[in-house]
Amino acid sequence: MSAAPTRTERNDPELTAPDAETLASLLVGQERPHRPSALSASFTFGWRAMLKIKHVPEQLFDVTVFPIMMVLMFTYLFGGALAGSTEGYIQFLLPGILVMSVVMITMYTGVAVNTDIAKGVFDRFRTLPIWRPAPMVGYLLGDVVRYLLASAVMLVVGIAIGYRPDGGLPGVLAGVALLLVFSFSFSWIWTMFGLMLRSEKSVMGVSMMVIFPLTFLSNVFVDPRTMPGWLQAFVNNSPVTHLAAAVRGLMAGDWPATEIAWSLGWSALFVAVFGAVTMRLYNRK
Repeated sequence: MSAAPTRTERNDPELTAPDAETLASLLVGQERPHRPSALSASFTFGWRAMLKIKHVPEQLFDVTVFPIMMVLMFTYLFGGALAGSTEGYIQFLLPGILVMSVVMITMYTGVAVNTDIAKGVFDRFRTLPIWRPAPMVGYLLGDVVRYLLASAVMLVVGIAIGYRPDGGLPGVLAGVALLLVFSFSFSWIWTMFGLMLRSEKSVMGVSMMVIFPLTFLSNVFVDPRTMPGWLQAFVNNSPVTHLAAAVRGLMAGDWPATEIAWSLGWSALFVAVFGAVTMRLYNRK
């Protein structure tokens, strides 16, 4: 049985560590891992966002409890007064309130980004050899799952209280798909705020100031033709109005090409402008 190494042997670098040539040959002989593709890196960060929900399931309240409250509250508050019955009003309201609810919860993307910046997580991301926008895109991809869940919850509740989409399943799927595309694009506004502002409370406050007028001053609850002329000028050109009209038409079995084109155009504009500003801020943060 061999004796244990002495203290001198353990502290002698010539006896315990490989020489420089041996170490270099070991490193050269190993193949470097391939750099992940942009899509792979984005999906990885998206999965990270989903894992955060797994560990803190309370984050799902805004895509489960909140949508149910919105549908029930506005249907039974305004249905009788505006349409004579809740059954009649829900046919008009549900696509609009679906748009409103999903667009409103997009602001939590900016809050999550700001929180990670405060914790120093983004400093680590910038040191990784990955596609630069991957962390941001990953956040948005993770949130798309939340938007899909909120849409499913609201549709189930709406159907339970009397909503009947004339477009059937294809119309519903087309409307939800358009809503998800718009919400993904719209979320870039909040990532910009998440990088610009110093605290998550500031992000939340500014987001509410922008999103509340934009969603309530629209055709979500009533036809804009009942509004004063000066207000119609704003409402008829609002991106939320175009989106709500497009989703409402698709779920009703129509093909509102003009409204769909406006919604996709707004989506492209949001990505082009706020996506570029977001990445500029991200690289300088």
